[in-house]
Amino acid sequence: MSTIINFLKKTHLLLVTSGIMILSLFMMIAPDVASAETLTRQLQVGARGADVSTLQSFLAEDSTIYPQGLVTGYFGTLTKAAVARFQARNGISAVGRVGPITMTAINQRMAGEDSDWETIGIAPSITSAGVSNISRNGASVNWTTNENAKGLVYYSTTPLSLGEHINSVDVSGNTAMFDGNYRTSQSVALQNLQPNTTYYYLAYVTDQDGNVSITWPSVFQTTNY
Repeated sequence: MSTIINFLKKTHLLLVTSGIMILSLFMMIAPDVASAETLTRQLQVGARGADVSTLQSFLAEDSTIYPQGLVTGYFGTLTKAAVARFQARNGISAVGRVGPITMTAINQRMAGEDSDWETIGIAPSITSAGVSNISRNGASVNWTTNENAKGLVYYSTTPLSLGEHINSVDVSGNTAMFDGNYRTSQSVALQNLQPNTTYYYLAYVTDQDGNVSITWPSVFQTTNY
């Protein structure tokens, strides 16, 4: 009987030890898949982390965009193809990289590396964006950011066209800027507008490290009096 008990004890110890080894190994190789509500950095092939898992989970909600539905925490070629499909469907250049425009579009919908790849920093988060003091010939565009940033407003009587790069955006239209200082709250006055006219606009902000964020294009209309 004692021989059997000793055998069971040794077997239990072996199983426990093996379990710890397996768990440790799993923790070493498993990607960080903690979820996040929004993306806060730009992503492309080679990026790793919880935000990549968040991106993949979002894309996997539509099997026509990401049929594989893999949530690995690694931005590979399948994720790139899925991002490109999302971009094509939303009128964004299908480059397969999450730049400022794509990040804004995805965050709006979610909100309701090669080893040589250098991760782009965290972009400023824009909140409370809107228009006030609308008159016959003017308006003010206001927003806040979670860090000091400078900003300007692009506006036009025709829809804005956007071109996405790694850490910048080409935007059509006129521009108006505040004082060029880095702040967490900005208000940009638009002047010499046409009365009773619909204007398209967006805010474009840059933090002190050069990271860029934009608001999704919106509209307002000047008054007729």
